[in-house]
Parts: sequence; structure tokens; C-alpha cells
Amino acid sequence: MPSTVAVAHYPEGAGHATRMVAIANALEASGAEVLMAGGGAGTEFVALNGYDEFEPAVVDYVDTYQEGSLGRVVSESVPASADRVTDYVGWLRETDPDALVTDDMFAAMAAQRTGTPLYVVKHDAPGLYRDRLERTGAAFHTKFQLATAREFFYPAVWSPSAVDPANATRVPPVALDGDGKAVDAPDVVLVPSYFSELDRVADLLERRGYDVLDVSDDDWEPVPSLLPYIRGADAVVCSGYSTVMDAAVAGTPCVVVPATGEQEAVAEMLDRSDTAGFAVADEPLDVLDAVSSPPDAPAYENGADVVAEQVLDDLREAEDDASSLRGVASAARSNLVGRGERAAGASVAAVGLAGVVAQQVAARNSYLRIERSLPTYAGGVSELFLVAAVAIVAMAALGAAVDAGLVPSILLASGPVVGWATNHWASAVAPHYAVTFPLEMALLYGGVLGTVGYVLGTGLRELTPSVPWASDRFGRPRT
Repeated sequence: MPSTVAVAHYPEGAGHATRMVAIANALEASGAEVLMAGGGAGTEFVALNGYDEFEPAVVDYVDTYQEGSLGRVVSESVPASADRVTDYVGWLRETDPDALVTDDMFAAMAAQRTGTPLYVVKHDAPGLYRDRLERTGAAFHTKFQLATAREFFYPAVWSPSAVDPANATRVPPVALDGDGKAVDAPDVVLVPSYFSELDRVADLLERRGYDVLDVSDDDWEPVPSLLPYIRGADAVVCSGYSTVMDAAVAGTPCVVVPATGEQEAVAEMLDRSDTAGFAVADEPLDVLDAVSSPPDAPAYENGADVVAEQVLDDLREAEDDASSLRGVASAARSNLVGRGERAAGASVAAVGLAGVVAQQVAARNSYLRIERSLPTYAGGVSELFLVAAVAIVAMAALGAAVDAGLVPSILLASGPVVGWATNHWASAVAPHYAVTFPLEMALLYGGVLGTVGYVLGTGLRELTPSVPWASDRFGRPRT
């Protein structure tokens, strides 16, 4: 049965949605059933890729903090965050997926509350933020998700550095690849972010004779995946890390023009590690120089496939472990209890034997004679005890042979012992023993002899698998 995996994206910015759709596509391609959630700015791209998504309450810290104030964060974003977690909790409980893959800290919090196996995909490490409050927030949700996720995937194009979250699993850049083909694209594709605009760069490039596609242009209609256009271009100019990952997977030289503190930190990481395929430009004229002499093309596999493979392998391994535990539990139950109707029959027979023996011992006044034949009384094995022991062992062996299980077989063997041992309550036998005496005798003689009989009966059952009483309920011989 295929795994059902919930995929949830953060609501601020289309980049979050496109990355998580990329992982959703990779999961589906590997045979999983996918449920999408997230809402916000990425809803349009999720729909363009054919998914219906659950839309929890939207949180927008970009609007309330970076373009607002701390007061708006407290009055608007904090209550919305609580609502988003609550909505996710209800959705996860209703859909009950096998796992959740997300870059949304609120979905991660909901997964912890519902016990849903969690896999996190995040690139925005705390060290990329210059603003102290933003860095503190990023540190909190990074540490939380590292502590609660089965795997924390960190997609990166630069070499390992101090910025990388500790104990995260580095994977190649994650990009939404569409059908994997290039389209007829202009020379240069411009992809500004929410906080940047590249109009002047577009004008300069066009004056130099370049054919330019600016995806922020009013005439541009959103497409399911931008990567085929990037793949078909000679160069891509961008500000944000999502397009950096697209360019890395597309194999297109990329010029990064940062506009925010986080984007400047990304550009610095690319520059410091001399990452192949990327150049950093601070001014429009620097962009012209980089486009005219672009870096060598990058070459990266798509981290979406890596994430999907690791998640599904982990779920299969967990399912195999659970199946093994169920198998052990089933085998233990089978050995202890056996087949239901035969276990019940042996238990009823044990009660009947106890009653018959108790009645016969009382009628014949043979309680003391039996007691004095026991090894615990006489210090040796008498003929009477030997005959009784053989009969008790034979009854337990019969219980095992018909698949009554260990416990019912021992009960069957203990029935006669209990029947004899209860007579001191109703007779003039002295001394009177403790109330627990029948149980003690049942454990001592019924338990020991019953176990011996069960072992013998099990061996007999394996040696004669085709006899009628050893066949299963459908009439087939036991194997």
C-alpha cells in the first residue's frame, strides 16, 4: 500500500510553495499519495501544478514586521500563528498521513502535537539573518524542528560552512523542474524578489541588445514552473535563494543581486565559497559585466528527488520494523493462546475436569492418599503419582497438538490438580491449608507437568501435520 505523505509550505512568498511542490512531485513519482497544504502567496502555484490544497490561517511576518512594527507582530501575527497551528492540527488528525514534509514551522508544531512523523526542508539558517529579532526567531524554529523532525534537510549550493545548521542533512538544491525540458527563452531571465526590483537592469540589458524576460512584468503570466525558462536562457539574474536553486538545477549561469540582509548573506556565502556557476553583483553595471562574461554553468542534481527518496525509504524501514514487531506479537500470541476456539475448548475442559476430580476425591475420601503420593510429601516418586503425572502430561500434549496454546494447555493439565487441592475446604482434612493452596499446587504440578506436555505435544504436531486435528479451519494441512 503506498504511503500517504502530507506536504505543507510556508505561506509567505511563492518560493516556499514551488520548493514543496517540487518535493510533492518527486514523492508522487516514487509512488506516494500526496496531500498539499499551506495557502497564502503560493496557492496559485500549487493550483497551477494540479494540486488542491488545504489552506490554514495565513501568517505574514513580512508584512507585520519588515513593513510594519513589533506591535503589529504581537497583535496580528502571533494570534494568526496560533490559529494556523490549530488548523493544521485538525487537518492532520482528519487526514492521518504517514508523514509530513514541510518548510512551515507551524505545520511542524502541529505534527508534534498529533504525533505525525515529521521531515523538515529548510534553507533559511539563522546565520543568514542580519536583523537580531529575525535571527532569534529563525534560531528558535530551527532548533525546534531539528529536535522534533526525523530528518532536517538543508538544501545548499555552497560548501559546508559555519552558517549551516548543526546536525542537518545537506541535500542538493531543491527546484520545481516541470517536465525537465527547456523552452524557447530570451537571452536573460530576470527574477526579482518581493523586496527587489530589476527594472533598471532590464533596461540596461535591453539597450545592450539582450532579449530579456522579466517575470515581474505585468504582461507575464505565471507558469507552473519557471525552471524550463531558466534552463533555456543564457543567464538568469535574481535576488532570492529560490531562484539560485532553480539556476543550479537548470545548469544556467546565475547573477545574484541581493536586496535584503538575508539575500546579502546568501550572496556572501556564494562569493566566499567561490561557488561554481554564480556571480554576485551590487550595481546594475556589475550585472552587465557578469552577463557578458558569465560564470561557468553550475551542475547540480535536484534535491527534491533526494528528499523524496530518503523520506520514503525511512517510512518503508519504519513499516518493516512495525511489521516485524507485529509478527513477533502475533507469534507470541499464537504460542501463548493458540487458536481461539480450541483454546476456549481446553479452558472449558479444564474447569470440567476440576469439578469431576473434586467430586470423585470427595466421594472416595482420597485426598490424603493423593497428598501422600506427591514427591513434595513422600520424598520420592510413587506409582500413583507416576500414573497421574503421565495422564496430566498427556492432557497438556493433547492441548498443544490441537493448537490450544501454552496457557490453555497448562490450564487443562492443572484442572485435575485444582480439583484435588480444593477438597481440604469441604472435608475434615487436617491441617487446613492456606486459601492459596490450590493455586500453589496448580503452579507446582500443573505448571511443570503441563509445560512438559505442551513441549511434547508441539513436537507431535510438527511430526504429524496432516492428521485431521492438526489441520487448519479450511481443511488444509498445517505447515
